[in-house]
Amino acid sequence: MAPVTPWQFKFFDVSQVKLPDEESSFLSEPGNITSVTSGSESVFFGSSDGVVRILSQAFKVLRTFKAHDTGAITHMKQVQGTALLVTIAEDLSNEPVLKVWALDKLDKKTSFPRCQSTLTIHNGRKQFPISAFAALEDLSQLAIGFANGAVTVVRGDLIHDRGARQRTVFESEEPITGIEFREGNITMLYIATTGRILTLVISGRGQGQPAKSLDETGAGVGCMAVDKTTRDVVVARNDAIYYYGLHGRGPPYAYEGEKKMITIFKDYIVIVSPPKSNTIPRSNPLRAFGVGPADDVFNTSTLTILNTELRFVAHQEQIPSQVKEIVSEWGDLFVLTTDGKIFRYHEKLLAQKLDILYQRNLYVHAINLAQKAGLDSSQQNVILRKFGDYLYQKGDYDTAMQQYLKAIDNTEPSQVVRKFLDTQRIHNLIEYLEELHDHHKATSDHTTLLLNCYAKLKDVEKLEEFIKSPGDLKFDLDTAISMCRQGGYFDQAAYLARKHGEHELVVDILIEDSKRYAEALAYIWRLEPEAAYSNLMKYATVLLQQCSKDTTQLFIDYYTGSFRPKQDAIVIPNAPASSGMGISIASNAVQNLASLLPLPYMNVNAVASPASPGEQKTTMSQAQIIETSTDEPAPEYKNPKPRTAFSAFVDHPQEFIVFLEACIASESLREDDKIDLYTTLFEMYLHTASSKKDAERQEWENKAKKLIEGKNIPIDTSNVLLLSHLSNFRDGTILVREQQGLHFDIFRSYTSVQDTQGAIRALRKYGPEGPALYPAALAYFTSSPDILAEAGDELHSVLKKIDEDGLMAPLQVIQTLSSNGVATMGMIKTYLSATIERERQEIATNRRTIETFRADTDAKKTELNNLATKPVVFQATRCKICNAPLELPVVHFMCKHSFHQRCLSTDEDVEDESVECPICSGSNQTVRAIRRAQVESSERHDMFKDALKRARDGFGVVSEWFGRGVMGVGTVE
Repeated sequence: MAPVTPWQFKFFDVSQVKLPDEESSFLSEPGNITSVTSGSESVFFGSSDGVVRILSQAFKVLRTFKAHDTGAITHMKQVQGTALLVTIAEDLSNEPVLKVWALDKLDKKTSFPRCQSTLTIHNGRKQFPISAFAALEDLSQLAIGFANGAVTVVRGDLIHDRGARQRTVFESEEPITGIEFREGNITMLYIATTGRILTLVISGRGQGQPAKSLDETGAGVGCMAVDKTTRDVVVARNDAIYYYGLHGRGPPYAYEGEKKMITIFKDYIVIVSPPKSNTIPRSNPLRAFGVGPADDVFNTSTLTILNTELRFVAHQEQIPSQVKEIVSEWGDLFVLTTDGKIFRYHEKLLAQKLDILYQRNLYVHAINLAQKAGLDSSQQNVILRKFGDYLYQKGDYDTAMQQYLKAIDNTEPSQVVRKFLDTQRIHNLIEYLEELHDHHKATSDHTTLLLNCYAKLKDVEKLEEFIKSPGDLKFDLDTAISMCRQGGYFDQAAYLARKHGEHELVVDILIEDSKRYAEALAYIWRLEPEAAYSNLMKYATVLLQQCSKDTTQLFIDYYTGSFRPKQDAIVIPNAPASSGMGISIASNAVQNLASLLPLPYMNVNAVASPASPGEQKTTMSQAQIIETSTDEPAPEYKNPKPRTAFSAFVDHPQEFIVFLEACIASESLREDDKIDLYTTLFEMYLHTASSKKDAERQEWENKAKKLIEGKNIPIDTSNVLLLSHLSNFRDGTILVREQQGLHFDIFRSYTSVQDTQGAIRALRKYGPEGPALYPAALAYFTSSPDILAEAGDELHSVLKKIDEDGLMAPLQVIQTLSSNGVATMGMIKTYLSATIERERQEIATNRRTIETFRADTDAKKTELNNLATKPVVFQATRCKICNAPLELPVVHFMCKHSFHQRCLSTDEDVEDESVECPICSGSNQTVRAIRRAQVESSERHDMFKDALKRARDGFGVVSEWFGRGVMGVGTVE
């Protein structure tokens, strides 16, 4: 049994209704008022003489009419919301009469309300008073209980007087003390007697069955009512208040004391109790029916307004008279006493009631009252905050915090935070800040404060629980990460950044804070191409410094278009891995990264096979993370230009060389990138060679030389020359000049540094293609005694080549050798003697040739003259074509050849002078073509100049072209 708390309040204002004199005198006369009811903005009084009085809100009589001719009106019911009134008059000499009145319809003769129907209530012809009355709101069913224990139910249309049926549905030896309807799918009738509480189905399923007993304890007259809100039947007994629902009795509410009358008003039960000195013995339950001592009008009554749900007394007072009736209308409660007084009980406003509770620090009651009144959460939170402040002042910080937490949605956080900034209350502060984050009401300052609290307590577990809480993000991410970093919780900061896709922050934390470079590189390698590239470029220098090999490989993969994010697999210890996984050896970096970033946030793509049945079962915490290979194609991304990576390799020449070589070997190398790559790699080779000695230096120089060998070198010549010069790499300069045919420059580069052996090698290598080198070599070899001594027999070879190819005139040779006085006549004696002898022979040969040409010319001139001036004798006897004896007509040519005319021409006689000897025509044509070519070429001065440039013997060319007439000199045709 739930006891009602002893809390009593004054939630009602009490005032006596001022009645007009007429009504006051009428009400004050004992026995005049026999029944009272209310409804439809009126109060109805039934009197002992059968008259009904209708009173307004000011308690003035609006209408009076004679309802019954005989008997007193003992029961009335006004149908709420209508103008219908039900009255029952009793005269013990006759059966009770029930009438239904339409108050809005007046009889024309009497001006009284129209009586819709009249019904005599049967009780088996037994003259017993009515002890209980109940009716449905539509008046379709009425129940009347009698003092002899009988219950009569009336069914019909009493409103329209269409007849009604009566039936006695219950009989008992105990008087009926209360009757109430409970409507629903079935209509039940609750019956109270002096000894029992019963239910009877009078409509719906179960109708016709006997009454069912709910309780073996009955109720007094007037101590049974219906709570229309819950439809429960309320029964008041001396020990408690009992509720009866559809399925039986509910939990009672203890409230000791005798109850004379109860009624339901809003959320309250109004109880009227007699004073204890006048308590009626339980052995006389029929006192209400007039059996026993007469009521003493001077006896007082106790009026209690009780809220059983919230367990408090809303109002209680002593009334100096007995209570006749209690009705409610216009939102107020009215109590009619036997001495004719009416008291109004007006409920205070909710704010006033709350103020009363605040004054007594009864915040729990205030909260319950606000919830019952349906206040919104913001108004309820005001009470919670007041309660929290009260508890805080008392020093009950934990309970106070609970109230603040309940009111968190409508509370300015700073009001609470300031109260708990003391170190001793840091746990309460943490609790509040956590709740703020759960309600998504926390600002960045709150996040900062909470993380500082965790740090102060060194509570890593709570910190991780906070940042790893599931669901939507409850805090400002940047602030949380920043505070974790400041507090030294780098792993937690990295976790947060990774969970929310802040890849750059993860890498920054791993490198700048944790100094875990291998893990940072492993993390970058697991990102998508774009994210991986940006992070790689940002931290390339430090990663190359700490993880040079792996970082270089990552650069190579990305810039050659073969980058693909690495994948991981979970491996259970002592469990055989699947043969098709391609699992490689796990590195410490991957293991550490797995412990830093839990498995749900790793790129896990495979799980090893479980352990065999005989092995002990392992847990996920024992799992290892290892890298796996994948057959998936590399993701598509745009390869950046290799030049963008050059700056990252400053101070890392060896790694730079590996990167450059890999890029050059890549199949995806673009043509426009070759120049940068080759030029830079050539420079790096020379840079590395400059720091090496002997064999190592030669090895790197050979690499540089090999790089620029070939005809289609994608390196700008000027760059190679500049780099070779800066690095003192002569082979590079020579190779470029050689490729460009600058043999003389190569030779001069040796002579400029007096490298005689190099000059000799260059002379031997390039001399056949560059004859001009020999005169230069001659001048160089004789430039100083030391060089001449080092050259040795090479001087004679040079002189021999000059002499054989006619590269210099002997006079030029002598002038060259005599310019510095190094060479002696003995060195060139052989050359001079051979040259003089050869020139002499050449002069003699030329002279003979001239004489021969002159003799031939004279012979030709004589022959031409004879042909023109002297007769010619033709002695041929046979035709040169057919070899037959000549017969006229015969054709003779000046070349002494004779032919038949028919053999030359069959159509016409040979008379044209242009006819030539068939035998000599071929040679004549050749001579004419030669001459014609000479004439034509005589006008091509460009050909003459070109031939002059290319010729070794310029004078011979001039002579030849002079003969062709290029000089404009006339020649003999």
